[in-house]
Amino acid sequence: MVDVIGEYSDFLVVHKPAGCDFHDSDAGPGFFNQVKAGLASDNLWPVHRLDKPTSGLLIMAKTKACAAALGEGFAQGTIHKQYLAVAANTVKKKQGKVVGDMVRARRGIWRLQRTQINPAITQFTSASLIPGWRLFSLIPRTGRTHQLRVAMKSLGAPILGDTAYSGSSADRLYLHAYGLAFQYQGEDHQWRIIPNTGEAYSGPAFSAALSALAASG
Repeated sequence: MVDVIGEYSDFLVVHKPAGCDFHDSDAGPGFFNQVKAGLASDNLWPVHRLDKPTSGLLIMAKTKACAAALGEGFAQGTIHKQYLAVAANTVKKKQGKVVGDMVRARRGIWRLQRTQINPAITQFTSASLIPGWRLFSLIPRTGRTHQLRVAMKSLGAPILGDTAYSGSSADRLYLHAYGLAFQYQGEDHQWRIIPNTGEAYSGPAFSAALSALAASG
């Protein structure tokens, strides 16, 4: 079943589950084609994507014109995105920015450099989840491959479950596209969706940490 969060004349917003490829693979149809099949419609265009292990909000356009307009919004940074991540490490900085150029390393991963020629920029705040663990709100100001995962590793707090970037093993990668906000044809749109998988994304400790993040702005 496709989890449709909002549907409009030109686009829809869906909730992608963790562990699902966006594009087709040898394992079968990817999430995009699953949505097309679930809606029985060929009139659908991808606007952006999420990595296989990442869950959360995705926009899909129903027209080429909408896809182009929203794609430009992502390129210009006028579409606001917010992610939730969990780290099983303490950090010296509980809020701030991670800024630096990203370069490809071995085995398909990336690393952050101190140079700032064309930097990736990530804003973050955090709140205590359980002793030794923190819940992070991550706002990417640029859109680079693995940007948030690299930013968290650079803080000395790799995302829980992100073994590719030195994170501890877990029941999932704890990175979730939590919020989307943008204006389209003069109308303001905003969504937030709570993760529906992952033990660290549930229970009273998570609810309290999420409330603390909201209170901090």
